Amino acid sequence: MPGKGSRTAFVFPGQGAQKVGMGKAIAEAWPAAKAVFESVDEALDERLSALIWDGDIETLTLTANAQPALMVTSMATLAAMEAEGLPNWLPDLVAGHSLGEYSALCAMGALTLADTARLLRIRGQAMQDAVPPGEGAMAAILGADLGSVRRLAAAAAGDLVCQVANDNDPTQVVVSGHRPAVERAAAMAQDHGARRAVMLPVSAPFHCALMKPAAERMEAALRDVPIRVPRVPVVANVTAAPVDDPECIRRLLLDQVTAPVRWRESILRMRTEGVGRVCEFGPGATLSGMIRRIDRNLTSCAIQSVTDVAETLEVLTVHGRSGTE
Repeated sequence: MPGKGSRTAFVFPGQGAQKVGMGKAIAEAWPAAKAVFESVDEALDERLSALIWDGDIETLTLTANAQPALMVTSMATLAAMEAEGLPNWLPDLVAGHSLGEYSALCAMGALTLADTARLLRIRGQAMQDAVPPGEGAMAAILGADLGSVRRLAAAAAGDLVCQVANDNDPTQVVVSGHRPAVERAAAMAQDHGARRAVMLPVSAPFHCALMKPAAERMEAALRDVPIRVPRVPVVANVTAAPVDDPECIRRLLLDQVTAPVRWRESILRMRTEGVGRVCEFGPGATLSGMIRRIDRNLTSCAIQSVTDVAETLEVLTVHGRSGTE
């Protein structure tokens, strides 16, 4: 393993980071970034870019729109970096939070941009359709560790579904399931050692057993899509371990629909693999904040503006290509 902290990872955000106008300035500054948006518009046979840049937040936040929208913004940001001199520079590991795992795979050539956009449109719609509106919910449990939240979810479930959906960082674990059970978990949170609980404004209960119908639709969608060996391993949400075998990737993408996102463990695994720098591609800085809370020894940066592209490229150039340090 390389010396401590000598390696670099790229990470890609998930749903919740979307905002109107994201990626527009980068697309205006770099033709290569604009071409990414145009390619996704063509793949989906619609002007998703117009919704992203000039639409309303309610429509953009619909799961079927938000998932491909976040991916294309991340890929356009990466394209801007590549246009400025990143083509011969590879990270050592990549990862993405939930839908961001598709972005990570696309970034490393395991999936084509068009296939990624189409898969995420199907995934988003399937997740939205899996549970009737209002029947599911999610809540962030703050200030309790994973074991405590697992016990909380089990106590709140009764004969309903209430499961850990996201182990985000040491201060935040998200539960998902039937609304009455999730609301019970939120009400009981302080009794299980949590500081507080926050019900999340989501349209469906992601990453729990209620997503089984979505998994069935994704199985059909993934069956015939070519998946290649990624240029660098992807730390999978389901296992929190690096993977590069295409058939294993296909299986993990299917499992990911109903399984929890093991983000905290994924970042810790990167650390044991010698990662010291993490670059987040896309809108917001949610993952960078989580990473700082997981391990303060990790250096993280969020790349979401024209200025960020130049500044991050300078840092990476100074450090050199991590794989040859």
